[in-house]
Amino acid sequence: MVKILPSTFYFHNDVAFLARNLLGKVLVSEVDGQRVEGIIVETEAYHGEDDRASHAYLRKRTPRTETMFLPGGHAYVYLCYGIHQLFNIVTNQKDEPDAVLIRAIEPVSGIEVMQVRRKMSTLSYKLCQGPGCVAQAFGINKALNSCDLTLGSKLWVEDREIQIPDDQILATTRVGVEYAKEDALRPWRFLVRNNFWVSAIPKQLS
Repeated sequence: MVKILPSTFYFHNDVAFLARNLLGKVLVSEVDGQRVEGIIVETEAYHGEDDRASHAYLRKRTPRTETMFLPGGHAYVYLCYGIHQLFNIVTNQKDEPDAVLIRAIEPVSGIEVMQVRRKMSTLSYKLCQGPGCVAQAFGINKALNSCDLTLGSKLWVEDREIQIPDDQILATTRVGVEYAKEDALRPWRFLVRNNFWVSAIPKQLS
């Protein structure tokens, strides 16, 4: 039985807790009639109220961040450096702008579709490693911004009861947010230890 994560899953007010608990959940997309699936193995948490690394720091509302103020369970997709589409999941209640960035996926099905989208002739760990690669492999772009992930249409997340033991989860600082000063030191990047598909792990934590 398909268990799409309900909106109540995303309403938790601790974004780091949700980022950790999204590990092992399965991301599914059906874009342009092509279905792909993969296990979430790396995430980052962003807290809109007091996190300098968040687009919605101090609850800043702009045309881009407005999606982050939707109720938890919506997709927040934005263009990074004018090149990469990045896929985030909005969390918390309406008007509480928290979000989880999906950084890496372990591909499960539709791998050939992912390779075509990524222009890769052979299977590589780089297929879904890094948030830009995840979005490209899953056909996610700004057209899916504000998509309701609880409806099971085009893009959603399933609970297939994949259990990842606590000792197999690493918490590290986030990537590329040095501008956030002391907030850059928050251990809000979560990844599965010894997983082939995740990004580089700091040596002291490997």
